[in-house]
Amino acid sequence: MTHTFKSKLENFYDSNLWSFYIAVPDKVTKKLVEGKDRRVVCELNEKIKIQVALMPSSLGFHFINLNKTVRTKLKLNLGDEVSVSLTKDTSEYGIATPTFFAELCYQDPEGSEVFHQLTIGKQRTLLHYMGVVKSEQKQVERALIILDYLKSVNGKLDFKELMEAFKSSRFKS
Repeated sequence: MTHTFKSKLENFYDSNLWSFYIAVPDKVTKKLVEGKDRRVVCELNEKIKIQVALMPSSLGFHFINLNKTVRTKLKLNLGDEVSVSLTKDTSEYGIATPTFFAELCYQDPEGSEVFHQLTIGKQRTLLHYMGVVKSEQKQVERALIILDYLKSVNGKLDFKELMEAFKSSRFKS
């Protein structure tokens, strides 16, 4: 079921963590949040679809954080009205997954097992690291580095070490 509403781009001026956001009406939040599952597919101004979480604020409402990339694509400024459509995110990971990932997991069952033992949030972060580069070849390379790293540390993920693994792999022929 799709829930549509209008909201304004606002800013948490006093937060070191969050900045620009759109508030989500309570009646919509109550229909979409199930326990800890707050993942939704969000369509903004009928132009951009993003997979996000409805974040709880300390002020008692839920919001969607909008990063600079999204704001720039939509040409949004503070106070602008935004048309929002939300549906429950039923995808496996709550993020766009590279098309090759399922095959890679099939070909590397040990890497897949270690990856799938991580929390869903860590899985999402690693999938983001894979998908953030444009070329599919680079995405596959990153995925292989991630799975090899996870196997080498038996799933004890340290993001600083993973970044070092990315850096050191750039210099291999």
